Amino acid sequence: MRKGKIICDCDKLVTWYKPKTCPKGLSKDEFDALPPSITVREIYYHIVIPGFRTQQVSLITTLLDKVTYSTLEIVGLYGKRWDVELDLRYVKTTLGMDILRCKTPSMIRKEIHIYLLAYNLIRSLMWSAGTTYNTPPNRLSLQGTRHHLINFIPKLLAATSQKRHQIYRTLLKVIAHKAVPERPGRSEPRVRKRRPKIYPLITKPRHELRKQLQTA
Repeated sequence: MRKGKIICDCDKLVTWYKPKTCPKGLSKDEFDALPPSITVREIYYHIVIPGFRTQQVSLITTLLDKVTYSTLEIVGLYGKRWDVELDLRYVKTTLGMDILRCKTPSMIRKEIHIYLLAYNLIRSLMWSAGTTYNTPPNRLSLQGTRHHLINFIPKLLAATSQKRHQIYRTLLKVIAHKAVPERPGRSEPRVRKRRPKIYPLITKPRHELRKQLQTA
């Protein structure tokens, strides 16, 4: 942060120059298309929230207008990326997309699309419950919403069209009343509670292992 034009504390404009040699990650045409220099904005700040592994952050952006894009707004927007990480974890862990079962690329794409469709449907249900009963949707539990929906599906399928709307309103009320409490500064260790099995890992196709057992 020693060079550049100072905008305010920990915020300044810096000019980056094109290197003389082409980096390995770019082709010759891509390197020639780059401008000789580019002006970027560097924002440097410290994180004092307990439990965060990152203590220092340096943001680089091309949003140079401080009046339109204030320093605090950019820092706050970057902080919200943690919600994106949580959403990816929900899709992989809560919905079970960490291990895909299909074998071909086309079927894998369809499987991923189904997971994303289910995730968006659950999120839309959380949004409807939160906006209907004045509860912030991001305070609702995705896993809890999933469980409530599974429990209500048989009742929704068996009900008449008029009764179905009443059951749906009850579902929204149940979801909204199960809000996750505020937990500022929450810090949890990255450990697993359950111990893994003592069996060895599978390193051969199953038919080879079966044949090995039969000939043993």
